[in-house]
Amino acid sequence: MNTSLIQEKFKSLFQTTGDIYTSPGRINLIGEHTDYNGGFVLPGAIDKAMYCEIKPNGTDKVRAFALDLGEYAEFGLGEKDLPAQSWAKYIYGVCREMIKRGATIKAFDTVFAGDVPLGAGMSSSAALESCFGFAINDLYQLGFDRFELAKIGQATEHNYVGVKCGIMDQFASCFGKEGSLIRLDCRSLEYQYVPFHPEGYRLVLVNTCVAHELASSAYNKRRQSCENVAAAIRKHHPEVELLRDANLDMLRETANEVSAEDYIRAEFVIEEIQRLLDACAALEKGDYETVGKKMYETHIGLSRKYEVSCEELDFLNDVARECGVTGSRVMGGGFGGCTINLVKNELYDAFIKRATESYERKFNIQPKIYDVIIKEGARKLE
Repeated sequence: MNTSLIQEKFKSLFQTTGDIYTSPGRINLIGEHTDYNGGFVLPGAIDKAMYCEIKPNGTDKVRAFALDLGEYAEFGLGEKDLPAQSWAKYIYGVCREMIKRGATIKAFDTVFAGDVPLGAGMSSSAALESCFGFAINDLYQLGFDRFELAKIGQATEHNYVGVKCGIMDQFASCFGKEGSLIRLDCRSLEYQYVPFHPEGYRLVLVNTCVAHELASSAYNKRRQSCENVAAAIRKHHPEVELLRDANLDMLRETANEVSAEDYIRAEFVIEEIQRLLDACAALEKGDYETVGKKMYETHIGLSRKYEVSCEELDFLNDVARECGVTGSRVMGGGFGGCTINLVKNELYDAFIKRATESYERKFNIQPKIYDVIIKEGARKLE
């Protein structure tokens, strides 16, 4: 994204210039619904990001302008100063979480914008939190490390936005590295970089442009299923705290103690944790065909066992398979959103044409196509 529009607006609003910071959105290659079961995820920062220009203003009020929305907000940094605009709550929340951790923050002027598509599962909110977290930390020399910045972003969602998210999105935004995915252990928060150099392939998201309404209640129900099964396994194996600690043999022992629905949900999670580890091993060897196979297996599991897919996502997954795409699956919680596809360069044009035309014919909706490249995490732009 060209930051010149942000700079022009900042200059016209505040008659000065500030520093420019950026933080990316993310994809997750594989590892879905594993986070709350203590498993692993495999995100990467992408070349779609949030950008802000920022400068201390010497007053007691933050003055912020959301360029994409054309909206302005002014707010203090006290506990009772929560702004009305939803986007401003993210900036305010980051400041408050830092203050709670002992930081001294003075008010500032800012203009921000981004090219992370909203509602496409690339986590624009985490990009926004990480962008301001990194900027404010750097500007006032607060000394928070990237680890703490990710936790500040997550706490902002919990305490000021009302979303009980995990930490993957903020972690990917803060720790992203060009040419690498991040294998994050959701229990210990230990991580390692896994090489991602898909030469001859492209990573492309196809957005269904649908969001089915049952998402939050269905999510809670599935989470409960996983907890039920972990508790049943724990009776035989006291060391099993979460499904991450279990294997399929342990699960089979509980077949008569849990509902058929709970059983199949847990089976998906245990298999998915292993699939992610297999995909990481394949990436270390540069074996993208195996990675693609694992992506298809994940989609089938999410569709048939975890039942969080929908007709539109299954349709796009079938089209990918018919076009010879190496790997394809629903990305994110499900019930809409995007498929993530690993596509050989020579098949790309034919796949996009067929996916777009056949999807529009069937559902009367034009899907959105996003090419993504794995890039660096939060940083200051010189």
